[in-house]
Amino acid sequence: MKIKLIKKTKQTVNFTPNLQDYKKTYRYFFYSDAKKEIDFFDGKLNAAYNAVERHAKTWRKNKVALYWVGAENEKLKFTFKELDDKTNQFANLLNHLKVRRGDRVFFFLSRVPELYYGFLGTLKSGAIAGTMFAAFGPQAIEDRLGNSSAKVLVTELSLFDRVKKATSNLPALETILVVGDPKLVARLRAPGKKVIAITELLEKQSTKYRTHMMRPNEPAFMLYTSGTTGKPKGVVHTHSAIIQEHISAKYALDLKDDDVYWCTADPGWVTGVAYEILGSWSNGASEVIINRKFDPADWYKTIEDYKVTVWYTAPTAIRMLQAAGDDLIRKYDLSSLRYLASVGEPLNPEPIRWGLKMFGLPFHDNWWQTETGGILIANYASMDIKLGSMGKPMHGITAAIVSDKGRVLGINKEGNLAIKPGWSSMMDKIWRRPNKYKSYFEHGWYISGDRAFRDKDGYFWFIGRADDVIKTSGERVGPFEVESALMEYPGVIEAGVIGKPDPLRGQIIKAFVKLAPGKKGNETLKTNLQKFIKKHLAGHAYPREIEFVDTLPKTRSGKIMRRLLKARELGLPIGDTSTLEEY
Repeated sequence: MKIKLIKKTKQTVNFTPNLQDYKKTYRYFFYSDAKKEIDFFDGKLNAAYNAVERHAKTWRKNKVALYWVGAENEKLKFTFKELDDKTNQFANLLNHLKVRRGDRVFFFLSRVPELYYGFLGTLKSGAIAGTMFAAFGPQAIEDRLGNSSAKVLVTELSLFDRVKKATSNLPALETILVVGDPKLVARLRAPGKKVIAITELLEKQSTKYRTHMMRPNEPAFMLYTSGTTGKPKGVVHTHSAIIQEHISAKYALDLKDDDVYWCTADPGWVTGVAYEILGSWSNGASEVIINRKFDPADWYKTIEDYKVTVWYTAPTAIRMLQAAGDDLIRKYDLSSLRYLASVGEPLNPEPIRWGLKMFGLPFHDNWWQTETGGILIANYASMDIKLGSMGKPMHGITAAIVSDKGRVLGINKEGNLAIKPGWSSMMDKIWRRPNKYKSYFEHGWYISGDRAFRDKDGYFWFIGRADDVIKTSGERVGPFEVESALMEYPGVIEAGVIGKPDPLRGQIIKAFVKLAPGKKGNETLKTNLQKFIKKHLAGHAYPREIEFVDTLPKTRSGKIMRRLLKARELGLPIGDTSTLEEY
């Protein structure tokens, strides 16, 4: 079944960012019809310059770049010129702190303005920016700052206690910049670290700064993503990522000059970086950002008040809005909306039907990953939607379904979703793990880890993950992290964690817990374990279901077999058990 789009763009997709030779990229931009898309200088560029600074030098300088709404309904707005000035001040602040090209600067913040201009200022300075979700606990903070050897951390008063607990094992961390009342910040202490109120230091900095133009393959930002085993891995992206992010924001999200755009993602994850800081602002869009917990009425009021035209959100949020009831929607004027898109996990057909019913518009699904740095497969504004499909590859992207041996499979054949390497936003490395980086590439393909098939019309369809990473409410959670945190609780010997299908959140986390001899599992212990995970790891990473077990299925080498836990839970075939120690 196809759905015709309500509105179609007259633009054609005629840009190809899939160039491995950066000299060719340079020539392409300056000698083609796309030469105005991205600004290069003698073959160099800076992602932050393209996102903000270049607009501050044109008629857009007085255009609102950011409408910001705080937790207590505080409201601020920044023009492109004002935002650029703030990024310059932050870059000068880093220079004052002796942060040099290639140093790591991390942000552990809620969605406050300092996160956005701080991130861009870091890129302007030539340092590498990193973001962390504000729900992280001390161990998650320590893992990321420790692996990256971050030199500077930017946080806020309400998060400082968690930071302090993590700092004792972070010798590379020198300075903690804190957002909040300077008088309160002055009372904070972290042994061996300088703790400084960012407000006082920032105000002393000049609004003039000469942005460092970088080689396209120099690192710009890094994000930590969870896997099925081991600690989170640091995915590094270069300044050239802005190319794919800009073009995909233009064509996959259909952004135009007169749009008011709202991406609901947190910049702790890649969507918030690529389509809330870089690609969207690179297109000159005005953005809305709210720093509040999810509330359906609040979301609808935000769309109404700011006359949002393009809305990019997650399937979980769409399902939660749907669950809030259709009568609520009718209380608000949402007629400004013209384009809806979805990200984070596969979008099933029902939310698309609901969007058509309530907004007169479909949600356009698209596919990409932290490692890809930008949207690679999408339902364009100019194409028909097939319910449940992730769409077609973006122009210049070569995607295929391949076997484990790299052979391209035919129509409707399930296999590995694979991409030909070389697109501009492809990850550059896994921080300090070269072998892990190499493992993504086999037989001349980037192997995504997703299983999918392609139909006769060229649409791609997601089947499932090839590994055990859990997607809950649009957030990736590695089972190893949750298992490790559970085992920190007194009396817990072992834990196995799986994702269990859930109609609202996509998946919920279920934990199988083995207790020490003499310990008894009960409802009180379940509640305590859930609180422990919320506090020490992340609010979204706690197991909503916990089952106490006597044994866990393991291989002879001692690795917990999560697939067998899932098979048992869902009543699926258990498959080969020849390597098991016990089951």
